[in-house]
Amino acid sequence: MNRVDLQNARWFKSSYSNGNGSCVEVARLRDAVAIRDTKQHGTGPVLTSTAEGWRAFIASVANGEFGEL
Repeated sequence: MNRVDLQNARWFKSSYSNGNGSCVEVARLRDAVAIRDTKQHGTGPVLTSTAEGWRAFIASVANGEFGEL
């Protein structure tokens, strides 16, 4: 697995975030998408995905493939 440079990542929260601290942040990177939990305050683990994989995941969520939100 390749290391991803997160030093210059610009993180953003979902527009569906309700501000209670239970949010997911996403950063678009050159060749990947990075995802992290805001409760970790930038110190926790970061998941990465290809852009295509991230789009497929979001489409699956929107289509209800993982159950009701």
